[in-house]
Formats: sequence, structure tokens, C-alpha cells
Amino acid sequence: MKRITITLAAVTLALLAGCTQEQQNKLGRGIQNWTGTEGVLEVYAGDKVVRRFLKVDKMSTALGTDDKTPRAYRYGYGIFDENLNFQVDPGEKKVYFEISDYTNAVFFDNPR
Repeated sequence: MKRITITLAAVTLALLAGCTQEQQNKLGRGIQNWTGTEGVLEVYAGDKVVRRFLKVDKMSTALGTDDKTPRAYRYGYGIFDENLNFQVDPGEKKVYFEISDYTNAVFFDNPR
């Protein structure tokens, strides 16, 4: 079993080495979409955090209905952290959100 795992890892590394950076990024995003993440989205007004969403699985780029071209906003679902304390408190619910490409925001893995 250990030998199969090592062989599989070696084959995977060899395949990744032959991929462009963009292909590697797409593969990584695909794996992350499958496994999920406990992401945090923070929205800023100047240097101050004004909105925070916890337990964001992923953010998606909106596509046009007819032409399928990417739109200038992202969307997703997360728990709205009303008091900005990095915790899901009673009464804080999962909500849908959209942010434009021009929004000052940071998306990252939850450090806790």
C-alpha cells in the first residue's frame, strides 16, 4: 500500500511539472472547490473592516446568461459576522453576498 501511495505521488508531481502555472492554479481551485474551505471575506472602507463573512466555502465569478463571459463581480455564501469577532454567535446567519471587482476586500483561510 505504501509503495502505491509513493508511486501515485510521484506520478502526480510529474504531471504537475508539465502543466503551466494557470493549469496548476485551475487544478488547485478544483481540488479546493471539491474539499471546501473555511474562508473569511473581509470588506474594507479605507483601512477599516466594515463587513466580515465567515465559513465561506468559495467565491464564484458571475457569468453572463447568454454570452457566458465573466462579469465584474464575485458572489458566495457566508455567515455574516455582525460584531466582527471572528466567531459565529447566536443570531448570526448564513447570507448571500456579492462584491464587485472594485471592492476593497480580502479573502483568506480562517486562521482559527
